Amino acid sequence: MADISAPVKLAYESLRYYLETGKKLQVPENLPTELTQQAGTFVSLKKSGQLRGCIGTFQPTQSNIAAEIIEMAVSAGTQDPRFRSVRLEELADIEFSVDILSSPEQIQSLDELDPQKYGVIVKRGYRSGLLLPALEGVDTVEEQVGIAMEKAGIAPAEEVELYRFYVTRYH
Repeated sequence: MADISAPVKLAYESLRYYLETGKKLQVPENLPTELTQQAGTFVSLKKSGQLRGCIGTFQPTQSNIAAEIIEMAVSAGTQDPRFRSVRLEELADIEFSVDILSSPEQIQSLDELDPQKYGVIVKRGYRSGLLLPALEGVDTVEEQVGIAMEKAGIAPAEEVELYRFYVTRYH
């Protein structure tokens, strides 16, 4: 694991530690600079190229990105309602990625989106949905916004507020 990024290494170690002990890993000391800031963070797990778990927040909920990664890695592995919990014996077969999000900015038009460059957040009242950028099979702005609206339970004809954000993706 020497050639992987610090965020991905922390995500892997966090989930492994939790699966072994039932406890959350403490935030390590002497963090790399990119993990000391605050930002929304997603951890995605894939097994054999297929999604195995993905949990995150678009606004920070922890004191720093390292703490966000620890929380999201455990949640992606054990709390994603679409999947059964990851088992320790399958951990070696799982690929991790960590997305660190910029602050969302409100936009007025679909013309301000690009599904390869920006993630999108749609909001209507208390309902909101988010879709990360550069996802396989999501090639148009309309597909990206439609999936985010579906995730939020927002009907296609309903008006929504739109937000976009950048992602720094670590593998």
